[in-house]
This record gives sequence, structure tokens and C-alpha cells, in this order.
Amino acid sequence: MDLNELRVLVTLASFVCFGGIAIWACWPGHRADFDAAAHLPFSDEEPVRE
Repeated sequence: MDLNELRVLVTLASFVCFGGIAIWACWPGHRADFDAAAHLPFSDEEPVRE
């Protein structure tokens, strides 16, 4: 295996990782969590720290 094959494998692994994150972020079940996180800056309550 030479350096160019390693570069190709790293590029493909990065693309697969990016695709997985994009699919996870767009999954319909996560919408409520992201909506709640988007409204956090506008809440007047202090965050609960444990």
C-alpha cells in the first residue's frame, strides 16, 4: 500500500463519516431535540447544573 492508496482510504472514510453525521442530524426523530436546543438562548431560566 502506497501513500496515494492511504490518502484515498482516508478520504473515503471521512466522506462516510460526514454522510453518517448528516443522516443522523436530518433524522426525523431528532427534530424535537434540535428545536429545544435552538430555543435555549431565548429561555429566561438558568440551566440546571448537577
